[in-house]
Amino acid sequence: MQLDLSGRHALVCGASQGIGRACAIELALLGANVTVLARRAEVLAEVVGSLPRTDGAQHHDLLVADASDTGSLRERVEALVAAAPVHILVNNSGGPPPGSILDATPPQFLDAFGQHLLANHTLAQVVIPGMRDAGWGRIVNIISTSVKEPLSGIGVSNTTRGAVASWAKTLAGELAPLGITVNNVLPGYTRTQRLDQILAERAAATGKTAEDIAKGMLATVPAGRFAESAEIAAAVAFLASPAAGYVNGINLPVDGGRTRSL
Repeated sequence: MQLDLSGRHALVCGASQGIGRACAIELALLGANVTVLARRAEVLAEVVGSLPRTDGAQHHDLLVADASDTGSLRERVEALVAAAPVHILVNNSGGPPPGSILDATPPQFLDAFGQHLLANHTLAQVVIPGMRDAGWGRIVNIISTSVKEPLSGIGVSNTTRGAVASWAKTLAGELAPLGITVNNVLPGYTRTQRLDQILAERAAATGKTAEDIAKGMLATVPAGRFAESAEIAAAVAFLASPAAGYVNGINLPVDGGRTRSL
């Protein structure tokens, strides 16, 4: 199975921690030159220093940008691709705050669409010309299983993630003739700071302990445990590899069997 990404340049968003950081590690292990993107320069510098290198020619770098500011994001990534075209784009950003959809305000929807859909679209527009020139490219969006089965208590997230999934499916059809694939990875409950936040908020809202909340969540997961970030990243790395060249336009749950729909 051809997994080698030597000579390919990967841009990984939200790479300062959690799933994004794990994706940067896995892609580096396959030989890619990885640029990590997030808002905190000092954290990104630590990530770059810790990324594996499979040979002396492999190079990693960082790009400080805020996904919610699409104008600045476009400018900074344009400068990046002018020096080193991107062959692999991993779109990843933290989810919107939880809450019922009825209580959500228009600004909350606009903020979420800006940080997710519009940021993804902006990045795609900037990096796709380089992929087209290379005749090869991979775009992998890390979304949520809510695109298959909306989850209670995260109304804005459900809405935004669904829009990203539809955008990606449409883009996949347009780019396939160019040798570029677009796929979505749908993580289940994963051990990240986001999970800790959800546990704390649900505990505060219900009066239960975070441990009891976690047990209730795991009762819905056939595997009986939370995922590790590296397990989500492994799916992303496969979809980014040459081996996945005929996999296009899919939503891939990585959730221990929690999603009941086909």
